Amino acid sequence: MAAPSDTSPEELFLDLRALEPPEPLLRIFAALDAAPGRRLRVRLNREPFPLYPMLHAGGWSHRTRSHADGGYEILISRTGLHAPGKA
Repeated sequence: MAAPSDTSPEELFLDLRALEPPEPLLRIFAALDAAPGRRLRVRLNREPFPLYPMLHAGGWSHRTRSHADGGYEILISRTGLHAPGKA
């Protein structure tokens, strides 16, 4: 369930709802490191408040959307100044 899947050439998807902390954060950063130029879409069963300042510090932006089932979907992408190929 936690294996990355390609949703598009620009985006990876991880369903991490079955994992307990801190494993989702570890998997998120491993995926970001492995594909720095791609967006990452993540499904979680709780809102990952500790993740947000870590993303910001690393030059990543995020959009979070809650779902009716109580889960969350987070879209993570590089901010403009930190995007690969930008000075």
